[in-house]
Amino acid sequence: MRVHVISDMEGVAGIVKWEQVSGGESLYEEGRRLYTGEINAAVRGAKAAGATEVVVMDCHGAGKGWTFNSLLPEELDPDCEWVVQNEWTEYTEFLEQGCDAALFVGMHAMAGTPDGVLNHTVSGRAWANLSFNGTRVGETGINAALCGTWGCPVLLVTGDEAVCREGRELLGDGVTTVAVKRGLGRFSARTIHPAKARERIEEGARRALRNLSAVAPYDPGRPCEIVVEFVGSDEVEKYRHRPEIEVLDARRIASRADDWWTAWRQFFFTHF
Repeated sequence: MRVHVISDMEGVAGIVKWEQVSGGESLYEEGRRLYTGEINAAVRGAKAAGATEVVVMDCHGAGKGWTFNSLLPEELDPDCEWVVQNEWTEYTEFLEQGCDAALFVGMHAMAGTPDGVLNHTVSGRAWANLSFNGTRVGETGINAALCGTWGCPVLLVTGDEAVCREGRELLGDGVTTVAVKRGLGRFSARTIHPAKARERIEEGARRALRNLSAVAPYDPGRPCEIVVEFVGSDEVEKYRHRPEIEVLDARRIASRADDWWTAWRQFFFTHF
């Protein structure tokens, strides 16, 4: 069984402030240790469920040289390998080769979720909303669509209660969720102890992988329309002369194609 662990930092137990997830800040090293601990828990659970190959992909943009490179390599479980990609959603090799399941660790809720700790979608400064064929999504949806492009189901989502709720609404009740904290606002939470969070994530991963067909691979639909609503009109100007992108109004653009992956690539990689 081949398992892809896709991780982010904001949903980790004990993390509630930007300084814990921003490269170079004094609290960042604490965040990295907490982050790596939860990734390892998912890896242990996958191994206990019979995984023969586990590849971890860090999807956290910490800034500077830490972007997509926030985990601590020497503390990572030696039975997995990990990917440092240059741009988010760029690495697809493991999925293309055939992957049985994806486990999402440390996820956060989409922008504007009242009880979502450190909630945002892609960029807290630039993006306000994102939708796939009219369905509002966050980063869980983006990662799920990436996996679904190659038929890989998402069987586990961990993070705060808000993102667990978001994951079930998007992927169905078959997805296993593990909540490690309850948001009291964007920068406050009631969180369980890191050791207990890791126990629950390990058990959740093991349980999720018992049934590889519990969740269907996520496909936003075909054809696919992606609409991005930006915070300011300056972001739209970057796309105004791109023939494959329609400017809907002062703050929104649309990318359309026969499938999600094509629609996503039309605008995302050239922007970042």
